Amino acid sequence: MSTNIFNQAVEILARNDQGHYTVPTHGLYPFQWNWDSALSSLGQYYVDESRAWTEIETLFAHQWDDGMVPHIIFHKDDDGYYPGPEVWQTNRPVPTTGITQPPVAGFAVRRLLERAKDTEMARRRAAALLPKIAAWHDWFYKARDPENTGLVAILHPWESGRDNSVDWDAAFERVPTEGVGEFQRRDLNHTNPAHRPTQEQYKRYIWLVQLFRGLNWDYTKLHDASPFQVVDPGFNAILLRSSQDLAAMAESLGETELAAKERTRSDKGLRALNDLWSEKRQQYLCYDRVIGDVIDSPSIGGLLPVFAHIDKEHSTAIARHIDELGKRVKYLVPSHHPDDENYDGARYWRGPAWLIVNYMISDGLKREGHHDTAARIISDSVKLIETGGFAEYFDPMTGEPCGGLHFTWTAAMVIEFLKLTGEVA
Repeated sequence: MSTNIFNQAVEILARNDQGHYTVPTHGLYPFQWNWDSALSSLGQYYVDESRAWTEIETLFAHQWDDGMVPHIIFHKDDDGYYPGPEVWQTNRPVPTTGITQPPVAGFAVRRLLERAKDTEMARRRAAALLPKIAAWHDWFYKARDPENTGLVAILHPWESGRDNSVDWDAAFERVPTEGVGEFQRRDLNHTNPAHRPTQEQYKRYIWLVQLFRGLNWDYTKLHDASPFQVVDPGFNAILLRSSQDLAAMAESLGETELAAKERTRSDKGLRALNDLWSEKRQQYLCYDRVIGDVIDSPSIGGLLPVFAHIDKEHSTAIARHIDELGKRVKYLVPSHHPDDENYDGARYWRGPAWLIVNYMISDGLKREGHHDTAARIISDSVKLIETGGFAEYFDPMTGEPCGGLHFTWTAAMVIEFLKLTGEVA
């Protein structure tokens, strides 16, 4: 069974491969997405090591001059997705969006480097990517941490990767919809509307895009102008882990000054992250900069910090929290607590389980010695594939496949899980 699943995953990677980048899935997502590419490269490594590096290199080939790496690159025309380049109007040689996504690339590149079979090739390509990843990290702290707190804010829910999370509901109410006008979503042509963000959420998504576009995508203006400024602990944990991994790579490649800078930055961020810990929830919480208060919402964003090197007390509490969740759902890890009134097991990030987050959480748990919890997450992830195929996400109660099908990063994570557990040689 494992070999058959592995082969199916490899076929999906090939199916979605555009030569120098992959699409998440045909139809629903016909372009290159930022953190999709970084995580998908980990699965690609087992198929074609050089091709895995190309995936990330293509992403950084479209990095902006200020260091920002956009969340979508529109490599070719396709009117099957909204909002397309004509809405973003970023005036790039190859059109991109003007916002970013979770910066997991530093982690992915280190993993590719450490696994390299062709060591000389990997060191050369890692060395070329190093300053680009560092520039992206620099951009975050310049553009999204103006008061030098050690933590960065997202200015649009799409940046979090968790587009319609319950975490954003209250803050999103501040985002108006006036002036957005009529538009036709394309996502609903490809998947069940009950699995997707609502029309009212989409209007607010587009309002923010129009606001930022009106400011000419000037990062020095966007933070303070946005009515949506949220410090997401999960997003920050990914950035901090990538800083830690970038520091380790820099050290190994002789870039000691960069290594010291990234370590100092990650240490400061981890100290600041502690302020978002909730004893009541036994997890981290988001922080709304506009109102200056935490957001009491029990989502997976507050469990994801175990991916970074958080303190032992908190990682142990998160492991216990996930063990308790495992008694409430059939498949770990739900993206929102199933006991919360806002939980929805089929609607995108309001409840469903996602293999990419399962992968990052299990990685952190294993590092901290919580092997049984990590093993349950990995086992549940593989079972979801056995029952529901390579879907975008899954209902954690029933295992129902939701969202897009034949999904690249789902396939890549399955390859990772099967290889890491030794189920496939």
